[in-house]
Amino acid sequence: MQNKSYVRVMTVNLGSKEIKVEKRDDLKAYLGGVGVGVKLLQEHMRADKPPLDEAQPIVLSIGAATTIFPVITKTAALFISPLTGELGESYGGGRLAFAMLHCGIDALVIKGKAEKPVYIAMDAYNVEFKDARAIWRMDCDRTGQFIRDMNPGGGKRSIIRIGPAGENLCSYAMVSVDTYRHFGRLGLGAVFGSKNLKAIHIAGNISMRSQKFGQYFKVYREVFDKVCKTEVMAKYHDAGTSINIDPLNKAGALPTRNLQQTSFEHGGEISGESFADNNLVRKIACVGCPVGCIHIGQFRREFSAGYEYEAVTVGYDYELLFALGSFLGLGKREQILELIEQVEGEGLDAMSAGVCLGWATEAFERGLIGEEETIVPLRFGEVKGYLNAIGCIARRVNEFYRVLGDGVKAAAERYGGQEFAMQIAGNEMPGYHTGYGSLVGALVGARHSHLDNGGYSLDQGKNAEGLLPEEMADKLFREELERCLLNTLVICLFSRKVYDREAVRKLLACVDREYSDEELNGIAARIYRIKLQIKKSLGFDARQVKLPGRFFATPSMNGLLREDMARQVRDLFLERNEKVLQ
Repeated sequence: MQNKSYVRVMTVNLGSKEIKVEKRDDLKAYLGGVGVGVKLLQEHMRADKPPLDEAQPIVLSIGAATTIFPVITKTAALFISPLTGELGESYGGGRLAFAMLHCGIDALVIKGKAEKPVYIAMDAYNVEFKDARAIWRMDCDRTGQFIRDMNPGGGKRSIIRIGPAGENLCSYAMVSVDTYRHFGRLGLGAVFGSKNLKAIHIAGNISMRSQKFGQYFKVYREVFDKVCKTEVMAKYHDAGTSINIDPLNKAGALPTRNLQQTSFEHGGEISGESFADNNLVRKIACVGCPVGCIHIGQFRREFSAGYEYEAVTVGYDYELLFALGSFLGLGKREQILELIEQVEGEGLDAMSAGVCLGWATEAFERGLIGEEETIVPLRFGEVKGYLNAIGCIARRVNEFYRVLGDGVKAAAERYGGQEFAMQIAGNEMPGYHTGYGSLVGALVGARHSHLDNGGYSLDQGKNAEGLLPEEMADKLFREELERCLLNTLVICLFSRKVYDREAVRKLLACVDREYSDEELNGIAARIYRIKLQIKKSLGFDARQVKLPGRFFATPSMNGLLREDMARQVRDLFLERNEKVLQ
C-alpha cells in the first residue's frame, strides 16, 4: 500500500482452502485500516445471515503508514458482532500490523468454516492450514506457547488466538494478540470459533525501503519529538491509563458496584499510582511505538501446600481496573490482577465480563437468581466467586452461564433486572459515568464504544455542564468523523492530539501523495457512510434502543442525567447521520 497505486488483499476460504491475492486499485480511495476494512466487510457480508454464520467474513486491515511512523501501531478488525448483531469493529496492537506489513498483506479476508479446528500459518510466500485439534480447549497463553514451539524461525511474527470462550461462541469472546494486546470488544473471538479457527500465525520476512527517505525522516523526527515531549509520553508511559482511576473516583464518575455508586472507598488502593508503587514490574510497547504504555503487574499465587508460590505477570490498564475492580467492589490489587489473568486466559473481553458479573451479583443479591444458576455465590468484593464464574461463562457450563455468555442484555431479558443491566445497544458499558457525552456518544457511536467519539472526554472539558444539546450533538458528530480518518490510518488514539491534520497530511505525502483537507474530509465521510449503511442493512435503529434506568438514577460527575435530554442529543446526532446517508 505504501507508495503503491493499489491495496493488496488476501482472501482465505477456510472451507475450500482456496487462497486468492488481489491488487485492488479501487480501494486506495479508502487509505487503509478501518476504511478498507469496512468496505471489504460490506462487499463480503451477508445481511440475511446471523453473525456466526460461516458465510460472514473476518477482515483484518492495516494503514498506509503502519509502524513506519510513531504510534501508528494497530490493526483494524471488521466483522458482524455476535454481541450486538450489527457492526463489529475492534483494534489490536502488539506485533500484528508490523507482521502483516512485512508479509506484504494490506488486508486479510477470512471466509468459510474449516471442517475441523485449524490454525493458519503464513509468511510472504506461503499459507498453511494446520491441525489445531491438539490445542482446541487450550487457554490463550498455552496456545501461543504451542504455536511458537511448532513454528520456529525468524521473521517479524505475530500470533493471534482464541481461548475456550471463543471456541464455545461466547458473544464477547476476544482474540489475544501477542499475549498483552487484544481485539477485545464485540466478540471477534466467537467469530473465530464459529469458523473452527483457533489462531493465525503471521511471519513477515520481506523488507522495504522508503522512496522519499529525506522527506520521511524529517517528518518522522517531528512526530517523534512531539510524542516524546508532550503529555502523551508523560501520561501513558509513566503510570499508564490506570492513572485515571483516582481523578474519576474523586469526580464521582467511576462506576462502582454495578453503577450503584460512582465513587469507590478503595479507589486509592487500586489507583494507577498504587499499582505502580507496589505491583508494576515492567513496561512494554507495540512495535513502532516509543511510548510503552503497556503496564505489566505481578502478583504471587500459591500453587501447592507448604509455601509453594509462583509469580504471575499480567497487563493492566484503566478499563480492566474499572471492570474487574471497582465495578465488582474489589479493592485489593492482587485479587484484580488474578481476575484479569483468568479472564484473559479464558479469552473473554474484560469490560463485558466485568459488567456481566456486576449484573449477576446484584441479581443474586435481589433473589432473581440463586446458586442453582450461579453454582457459587456471587458477592461484591469477594473474588473467589468471580474466578469460578469466569470459567463457567467461558465453558457455558449450564443454562444460566450459556445465557450470560450472550451478554448482559440477553441475561436480563431472561432473568430480569433490565433496569440495572448496564449495557448500551447491547454492548456492556465502558468505565465512565461522566455525563451525556459518554452515554449518548456510546449509543450513537458506530460500534457503541466510548472511543467512537470521545464523549467521556467532552463531559470532562471546560463548561461541559453548559453545553446546549445542539452543541453536544455537533461535537460528538465531528469527532466521530475525525476518528474515522485516524482509524483509517490506524493511529493509536492515545496520540490523536499529536496527529492533527497538518501531521496527517505530512505523513501521507511521504507514503502516498499530498491530500487536501477537503479530500481527507471526503474520505472520512465516505467511510462513515458505509458504516451507517451496514448498520441500517442489519436493522439497527438507535431510536429503538432502551437505556437502562440506572444511567438516570445514579448521579454522574455532572449530576443526574435526564432521559428527555439524552433523547434530544441523540435525535440531533441522528439528523446529522441522515445527511451523511443522503
